[in-house]
Amino acid sequence: MDRNRLYRMIPKVDVLLENETVEMLAEKYGHGIVMDMIHKEMDRLRELIRNTDDSENIEREICQLPQAIQKETEALFIPNVRKVINATGTILHTNLGRAPISRRHAELLADIVSGYSNLEYNLEAGRRGERYAHFEKLICRLTGAEAAMVVNNNAAAVLLVLSTIATGGEAIVSRGELVEIGGKFRIPDVMKQSGARLVEVGTTNKTHYSDYEEAITEETKALMKVHTSNYRITGFTESVPLTELRKLADEHDLPLIEDLGSGVLVDLTKYGLTHEPTVRESIAGGVDVVCFSGDKLLGGPQAGIIIGKKKYIDRMKKNQLTRAIRVDKFTVTVLELVLMEYLNEEKASENVPVLRMIRETEETLMPRAEKLAEMIMRENVAAEVTVEKIYSQVGGGSLPSELLEGAAVSVHPLGMSAGRLEEAMRKSAHPIIVRTAEDCVKMDVRTVLDEEFDTIARVLADILAGGN
Repeated sequence: MDRNRLYRMIPKVDVLLENETVEMLAEKYGHGIVMDMIHKEMDRLRELIRNTDDSENIEREICQLPQAIQKETEALFIPNVRKVINATGTILHTNLGRAPISRRHAELLADIVSGYSNLEYNLEAGRRGERYAHFEKLICRLTGAEAAMVVNNNAAAVLLVLSTIATGGEAIVSRGELVEIGGKFRIPDVMKQSGARLVEVGTTNKTHYSDYEEAITEETKALMKVHTSNYRITGFTESVPLTELRKLADEHDLPLIEDLGSGVLVDLTKYGLTHEPTVRESIAGGVDVVCFSGDKLLGGPQAGIIIGKKKYIDRMKKNQLTRAIRVDKFTVTVLELVLMEYLNEEKASENVPVLRMIRETEETLMPRAEKLAEMIMRENVAAEVTVEKIYSQVGGGSLPSELLEGAAVSVHPLGMSAGRLEEAMRKSAHPIIVRTAEDCVKMDVRTVLDEEFDTIARVLADILAGGN
């Protein structure tokens, strides 16, 4: 193979710049960007000539150089973060952004943040205000707490709480509550980072009142309880209830801290689920400081919500760490909008997507699945399409033992494997994330919006046209 001939075939830069496609790119995206892409693609071709012996393929690549430059240039301006359709049935899908925000809230958010806002400006007084003021009264009304603040996630909330209350001293926690959350973030590691020394008591499955009592020393600065929201220990178990820990904390004049993890504002037993401790119950039980996530069972944006006694919250607001982990205008705005829904619980169950999806039943989901199946079959796809019962999960480290009865559309492609269909759906212009089983793609409609049905049908029609 004559490699020198192939090198000479690569057009010069000035010739490429006169190409109609490249000229249009330069006008639209700028000369500098296009030049970078030209050099990148020319380097790629030279590498191809050096390392491969398929001259026909190389010549084809050289002829398609303007198109390659166009593809790479346009790709720079396509956001990597994209809207996807979640057809997995997992409501709080960590990899897909956890709690979805309602379209109405998104529209209100866009209106507020597209200009300036009173994020830290008190309109009544005409002077600097506090970003927590926008939702603090709301949170306190909903939970019964004296004060509240918010940081960027619950791990940050735990870090700030311990840094403020227990740094330089000891915090006592049951061994059965030393949880690990997503991304290998562990309670012991967060405590260490905060400057507090962890004192483990009890065993994995059993911790007694006496275990806490015997561990208290002059170095103890707090008792801490961690709700195991992402796993369950069953069988021969025992833990100390909040009421008893409150008595012990009072005897030794210690603050009682609780990390609720997911955090929930409503009684989920109304939706047929097992009881999950509510935030209000923790405050009523005498906990001094409670922290929980905003983007899990609450159904809001990513946030670490901290509530409790005013004297502790005020200290946290003054902690220098607070500025490093504070929330921005987007989080403040959406959080207030979501919290406002909870002023009317019936309204919240309808308007907060997470709650609406949780309360859906097989009876309400089956007709929706049948409608989606009909829309897909009208496209004459090369596949067998059926509707079946399926089980969903809440996900996001919440309610780990709960399975929700629901309905799904099952698609068995005739001209390809289910794995290939899943990949094609995932990589389409409108990505659809699905489950696969029994050589079928399964789409759980619990997490699919009605307005997304048409997109799913069209994507499947494009992929399965003629069984290709």
